[in-house]
Amino acid sequence: MASYSAIQVEPEDHDSIMSASTGSLRGRRSRRGKRDAGFTGQASWISSVINLVNTILGAGLLAMPSALSKMGIFMGIIVIAWAGLTSGFGLYLQTRCARYIDRGTSSFAALSQLTYPNLSILFDAAIAIKCFGVGISYLIIIGDLMPGVVQGFAPRAGEIAFLVDRQFWITAFMLIVIPLSFLRRLDSLKYTSVIALISIAYLVILVVVHYIKRDTLDERGPVRVFKWAGPIPALAAFPVIVFAYTCHQNMFSILNEIYDNSHFRTSSVIFASIGGACSLYILTAITGYLSYGDNITGNIVSMYATSVATTIGRLAIVILVMFSYPLQLHPCRASIDACLNWRPKQRTGQAESSPSRSSLLNSPKAANARTPEMGDLRFAIITTVLIVLSFTAAMTVSSLEKVLAYVGSTGSTTISFILPGLFYYKISDPDSPHHQRLVKDEDDEDEFHSGDSEGYVMSDAHKNRDWRRWLLRKLSLALAIYGVCVMVVCLFTNTFLVAAH
Repeated sequence: MASYSAIQVEPEDHDSIMSASTGSLRGRRSRRGKRDAGFTGQASWISSVINLVNTILGAGLLAMPSALSKMGIFMGIIVIAWAGLTSGFGLYLQTRCARYIDRGTSSFAALSQLTYPNLSILFDAAIAIKCFGVGISYLIIIGDLMPGVVQGFAPRAGEIAFLVDRQFWITAFMLIVIPLSFLRRLDSLKYTSVIALISIAYLVILVVVHYIKRDTLDERGPVRVFKWAGPIPALAAFPVIVFAYTCHQNMFSILNEIYDNSHFRTSSVIFASIGGACSLYILTAITGYLSYGDNITGNIVSMYATSVATTIGRLAIVILVMFSYPLQLHPCRASIDACLNWRPKQRTGQAESSPSRSSLLNSPKAANARTPEMGDLRFAIITTVLIVLSFTAAMTVSSLEKVLAYVGSTGSTTISFILPGLFYYKISDPDSPHHQRLVKDEDDEDEFHSGDSEGYVMSDAHKNRDWRRWLLRKLSLALAIYGVCVMVVCLFTNTFLVAAH
């Protein structure tokens, strides 16, 4: 049985605390998982999956056939599945970490305050820079593709200068993006995410149909099934696959907003999102690669002969990245706000205050205390600054490939692997007061549901649960170490391999 040495209870308050604890357990009985009654999410399971899938899937989907060509079909499928598994595990660790934080207040910043408070500004800065850079790249894609889309639908449109001007189209699409960027809740973007997913479905169907029609065989090169192109090309393709699953910056928002945040529901959100994305990646990679073989290039849609279908495909890419821009701005804004609120923290021992799990037994008043939301003025200022800066960068810079390569190598690996692994490893330390509070809460709940007559059964259950916690903690450390290795490999690839070409 776990010890709870870090939890201090005043003797005179024992009866009232036990009464309150019993009452809260009865309240949890019918709403297992939605534990802090002061806050209830509004997002449904399906809207959570839609927003997470839209965050995962992007223009990187169209680069999967090219990545597969460097590794061969067999090895490429394994790498795609492995990347999905490790990213999904990072998301799962985030759901486990969120249990240590008051309902509705989970974030990288809140976990940083419980684990590495003086490093939280570095973590949030990495998230903000990564999301900001990706947002700029989306605007650049819009500017690059729209002139071709217009000419595809109306060949004579090239005679009208502004219709083939990238800056005009970036400005025009900002009129759509700006209102979406000022929505506070991620769940508010579920309808635009549905439109983006329809665009993704069209792109996948386009690739599959061209493969079935076999109208690209004249341009197809040799196909590798088990043989790869060599270590250097495979290494260069590795970051494309790994970063294709990055969505962890929005996971805490989804956990905060989902109505039923039970373990089963949140785990099923992850399984559905990662599983769906992995299936689409493999389907697109195989059919696209078999269409062109080793002659495949970075964006498969750009290889198809000009037609109405391919022009619609390019428009689908524009719609996809347009509605994905607010999904990048959302975590970027939250991270910048956390950086602005950051103050160096002086450790004063176990008695230090924290936002941990309603301060379970120490202070009944603290149970209702929640981190205040960003004020309206602050929200508007940060959002406006981000929009103006990203718009200015997209208008003046035509390519961010090298910058994004380095930002992705550091930011994506930090968000996806290193932080979830480190946070859970630190906060689940058996000697951590935060962990002991959570264990105490779960043990009390189990005993309430089981009854005293089943004590011997609960003893075995406790042993199994302790073993699972121990294993999960070791795996979280392994994920963090894996993230560091991925970062080193990707930085080496971008510095010495990609730069050489």
